[in-house]
Amino acid sequence: MIDGGCFCGAVRFRIEGALKGAQACHCSRCRKAFSGASSAYAEIADGSEFRWITGENELCTYTSAQGWGLAFCRTCGSTLCGIFDGKVHGVTLGTVDGDPGVQIEMHTFVGSRAPWDHIGGGRSSV
Repeated sequence: MIDGGCFCGAVRFRIEGALKGAQACHCSRCRKAFSGASSAYAEIADGSEFRWITGENELCTYTSAQGWGLAFCRTCGSTLCGIFDGKVHGVTLGTVDGDPGVQIEMHTFVGSRAPWDHIGGGRSSV
């Protein structure tokens, strides 16, 4: 079981099962949607069940013409999940409580990364 939610706590979700295919996309659209250097996103594994625990009425969504979209908390703005054809496809890893059971397997659109983004780091601070 995987639990998660937004920054302010208004929206909570639960996944009965696992995540798969964790990746970070560095395209300009994901940088804007996730307010960072990249997205950190994992799909809901086949056979796993996603459900909103609280705050589903606090969600705002954006959907592209191709049917892909994102859901956000209307109070704090946290990007919570990806949507495809009206169904939750996966979740943003930053919204998961504790260990999501996956690690980033792939970085996509690295050629589009921001000039200030250094994948793999360099210096780190506590």
